[in-house]
Amino acid sequence: MSDSNSKQFISFTIGDEEYGVDIMAIREIKGWTQTTELPNTPPFMRGVINLRGAIVPILDLRARFCAARTDTTERHVIIVVAVGTRVAGILVDAVADIIAVAASDIQGVPQLDHGSAAGFLTGLVTVEGRMVALLDLDRIFDFDAMDGVALAATA
Repeated sequence: MSDSNSKQFISFTIGDEEYGVDIMAIREIKGWTQTTELPNTPPFMRGVINLRGAIVPILDLRARFCAARTDTTERHVIIVVAVGTRVAGILVDAVADIIAVAASDIQGVPQLDHGSAAGFLTGLVTVEGRMVALLDLDRIFDFDAMDGVALAATA
């Protein structure tokens, strides 16, 4: 699919669920690396890593979706993404696929009471019989709110 109305996503898993991120936002995919935890951060912030001289915050996506923190193993993966002018990482279970879909095949997110996770989605797409939830990185990484929490905790 190479027409101008197609979009490409990297899909990945968290438990039994499959999610996708716009391929243009991805900077790098790397194996799990232990993080340095920082004080006064939300439970879903795993800490930071040093990525070739840049300090990159790592967010535990499972915990961000109001579940328990991920018990990491060497099989877990960090997807480094660009969000606005910042770079950050998301901890996921595994990378699944590169998917290409027509923009018209992306369905809206139903207005159901799914807790806060539904607010992090931009759409849903069916690929080879699987449902992939497409993530809104700007909402997941609400840096203004996170910065506010960190500032309030230090006050």
